[in-house]
Amino acid sequence: MSVLEKFQKGMLTVEEAAKELGLKPSTIRAWILRRRITYVKLNRAVRIPRVEVERIIREGTIPAREVRQ
Repeated sequence: MSVLEKFQKGMLTVEEAAKELGLKPSTIRAWILRRRITYVKLNRAVRIPRVEVERIIREGTIPAREVRQ
């Protein structure tokens, strides 16, 4: 696997990131403008690292409460 293939495998388009998070692409673009999400810009192409999407999910996860008896 080439360096480029490894890079591309770890990156998502704005649309792909939005789909994984269940959001609209416009929300991801707004987060990019406000720097709420890490991104990579290659000329005009914008890519979101897969680890960034995983971080957002991990930090947004709220554990269930324990059931009291």
